[in-house]
Amino acid sequence: MDGRPAKSVILQLDSCIAMLMHNHPSGDPTPSQADIRMTKTIVDIAKPLGITVHDHIIVGKNGHTSLKSIGVM
Repeated sequence: MDGRPAKSVILQLDSCIAMLMHNHPSGDPTPSQADIRMTKTIVDIAKPLGITVHDHIIVGKNGHTSLKSIGVM
């Protein structure tokens, strides 16, 4: 997956900030390498448009993980 769907939604909403969030059906909120790559892609797409991505939260069965809080962003 590339960042185009997220870019499209952000632009349609005329946003200047974005917060990404999704769930892991497995229940484990640990980010995968694909999650990390996608986050970086979306941040790179949003930045030249003046849009700040504040965080990417992954929700699992018993908790969540903030990519910002673990230093990925």
